Amino acid sequence: MQIITTHKGADFDAAASVMAAKILYPEAVAVLPKSLNPNVKAFLSIHKDVFDARTPHEIEPQEVMRLIVVDTNRWDRLEQTDRLKKSKNLEIFLWDHHLSEGDIEATWKCEGAVGANITLLIRGIKQQNIELTPIQATLFLAGLYEDTGNLTFPATTAEDALAAAYLLQQGADLSVLSSFLKPAYGVGQRKVLTRMLQSVEKKRIGGYQFSFNQVNIDGYVNNLAVVVGMYREIVNVDVAFGIFVHKERGNIIVIGRSGTNGLDVGKIMRALGGGGHPAAGSALIKSVNPDAVEQMMVRLISDNQHATVQISDLMSYPVVTVSPDTKMTQIQDILSEKGHTGLPVLDEDRLVGIISKRDFRKTKKTSALNAPVRAFMTTKVTTIEPGSSPVQAARLMIQHDIGRLPVAENGRVIGIVTRSDTMRYLYNLLPE
Repeated sequence: MQIITTHKGADFDAAASVMAAKILYPEAVAVLPKSLNPNVKAFLSIHKDVFDARTPHEIEPQEVMRLIVVDTNRWDRLEQTDRLKKSKNLEIFLWDHHLSEGDIEATWKCEGAVGANITLLIRGIKQQNIELTPIQATLFLAGLYEDTGNLTFPATTAEDALAAAYLLQQGADLSVLSSFLKPAYGVGQRKVLTRMLQSVEKKRIGGYQFSFNQVNIDGYVNNLAVVVGMYREIVNVDVAFGIFVHKERGNIIVIGRSGTNGLDVGKIMRALGGGGHPAAGSALIKSVNPDAVEQMMVRLISDNQHATVQISDLMSYPVVTVSPDTKMTQIQDILSEKGHTGLPVLDEDRLVGIISKRDFRKTKKTSALNAPVRAFMTTKVTTIEPGSSPVQAARLMIQHDIGRLPVAENGRVIGIVTRSDTMRYLYNLLPE
């Protein structure tokens, strides 16, 4: 007997991957965990005749000779597989787009750095020239869109986009897709969100704005991930974590959502025993104080930030500066000689302004070039700290319509970062 299964709390990508694997392994039995995303459950309920699946309770482990696992590489994320894990003659095939190290030792595996796991299965389907029905294509595209944020998440690849195009060619229905991808948001979620918004706290770590929010949950509230996503957007932070405390059950559910490519939420959640992707992740923790969980996450994030690119890695130094009394004609010569487009203006060691090529538009008369730079410099200077992120620098430049940021530490200018520096980073053009 062969079975195909995926992780607990299956989302559209996981469910789609199971059904796509069923196409590649027609003799296998699709097995979905009891815990499904509400929207996935609704979709499969309506299409029960098309997507037949069993639950783990309906499988006799001793009869399973081949296990096909999709969208995870860890045993603890599978439902009721203890006996399978101990089987010595079990053949395991693995299809997974998580590049983190797992503990499932596969006989054969297909892994790849793509935004959605279904993309790997679509690769296999295309290689075998298998025709899909419009309903199959719609489910698969739902999985792809959900895990890539409609092809907008940073982890999205060209292969994801090509897979989406292929599924549209196969008849995927976008109107059906949009109705099922709308998050389920009801009274329970609204109450939790209201409580979260009544106790908003923000903290900056490594150049990013974070919000950690602890909430006691009474009874069962599903789809808390939707609440955290909405919370992050409303309070306008880069990353938000909801720490949901179930006192009756003695556990804590941590859910993270990120809007930046500078921090891997999934990596943080895996360190807590959960899983996820760069933009989203979750973990279930038992018998732990919520304050201890938050402190642990802050440490994990700080450690992660130390391994990422910071402004101090991109900035130019030492900085060419000028004094407020420097004549504009001399500024012109320095900019031309150094190939710069702007210079910080320092009065002794104090930053008092910045002068750029754009400011020369104010020198309409030739005589103005003999005036000191203090007459034309911009005095409202926006600076950035060396531990900040390139994404934060880009946001400041866009917000203030400027092309450079002096890097300041303890009131002293120690470097300068330009628009070109940040663009090289954001478009992966940094030298090796």
